[in-house]
Amino acid sequence: MAILSPLRSRSAAISVAAIAGTVAAGVCFAVSGASAGTVSGSLYRDPSSAVVRWVAANPGDSRAAVIRDKIASQPQARWFANFNPSTVQAEVSEHIGAANAAQQIPVLAVYEITNRDCGGASAGGAPDLNQYQTWVSNFARGLGNQTVLIILETDSLALLTCLNSSELAARNQAISTATRTIKSANPNAKVYLDAGHSTWNSAGETANRLRAAGVQYADGFFSNVSNYNSTSNEANFGRAVISSLNGMGLSGKRQVIDTSRNGGASGDWCGDDNTDRRIGQYPTTNTGDANIDAYLWVKPPGEADGCRYTAGSFQPDLAFSLANGAPNPPTTAPPTTTPPTTTPPVTTPPVTPPNSSPPTGDGCYADVAINQWAGGFTASVTVTAGKSDISGWTVTVVLPSGTAVTGTWNAQASGTSGTVQFRNVSYNGRVLGRQSTNFGFQGTGTGPGTTATCVTA
Repeated sequence: MAILSPLRSRSAAISVAAIAGTVAAGVCFAVSGASAGTVSGSLYRDPSSAVVRWVAANPGDSRAAVIRDKIASQPQARWFANFNPSTVQAEVSEHIGAANAAQQIPVLAVYEITNRDCGGASAGGAPDLNQYQTWVSNFARGLGNQTVLIILETDSLALLTCLNSSELAARNQAISTATRTIKSANPNAKVYLDAGHSTWNSAGETANRLRAAGVQYADGFFSNVSNYNSTSNEANFGRAVISSLNGMGLSGKRQVIDTSRNGGASGDWCGDDNTDRRIGQYPTTNTGDANIDAYLWVKPPGEADGCRYTAGSFQPDLAFSLANGAPNPPTTAPPTTTPPTTTPPVTTPPVTPPNSSPPTGDGCYADVAINQWAGGFTASVTVTAGKSDISGWTVTVVLPSGTAVTGTWNAQASGTSGTVQFRNVSYNGRVLGRQSTNFGFQGTGTGPGTTATCVTA
């Protein structure tokens, strides 16, 4: 896990590392016709996030219900901040594959620029910009071809005090190249550049910096990451930035806003010691504002800033403070399957629903939902405990002749064809009675049936 200290001035970028694995994308989401902005669809809730793991491990904690219902239930960004050029493609592929199988849109925060945080508390990133481009190229190869939201390099444009003119020009070129690399690898990727926030640089200055860094190649900009400015203030700031960009001939750019902890008071940026913070607008692409593509939780609520606790560590008292007293999240309908618009072919894939009968005995049960297209499929498997809690599970799936597993997420696979066993990983083996966890896999050929055999450890 990457543990990063936040910027000591006005913004912060705390990350968690991605889990490893390899899988390609296979499900498509709608990207147009949204109620606002250019993105529509449900955002991805990562079942392996730090807050989800904490809730699963601490069911008896008095804070668990509030944290579960108001934070762990919500989609949050996955941060990529380790300089790991040899493994980042696999890590991205795993995350993208799981999101696609869930028919949801993932949010990825890239935090790897050279001289990150001007060598301050969040120092790190790629050793030099050549190696940065290598890392970005490998990152981009894992993005598949479906909708993904990319938060590219928090603080990279708002904080420039440590760069001389040649270093600034090199950074701008690096961000511009990174944007084009990502868009070339996945034309459905939505890339947003750093705009700081409404109480940092002026809208005009922010627009100048965005233009210098190649916002013409991006979809827009993000603001308020890890900060507390109100959504209305950020939206007003965003409109002013867009107006300035329009005046430069750069029209059509949109904003995303981090609302992960802007539902309470503002003031000192560090949230570790503040009890007057609250989670803000729940994450959604349905913003009702044509200038705003999404309200996102880029900064995972409950992860520390580094003032009182280790930066990036999940702290339940911080999460509880943010969530306690906040309104409950809205009730939303489950995502629906939409037909592919790029490879795989442009025909509606047959969707095989899982069984829905509740478990009546002990042990565990497994239901399989298949998204099939010509030549391949993804499978989303729901593992449900019986009347009693379980501490581990193994699911056995019989694959049709000629079918092979090419990637797995949230489980460990034994074998790739014929009879394949999938075992829990460390964070999802324990399942409470009549509760569920999920894993998935992708393969070539025809997907299996809707049932599988589940046994407890």
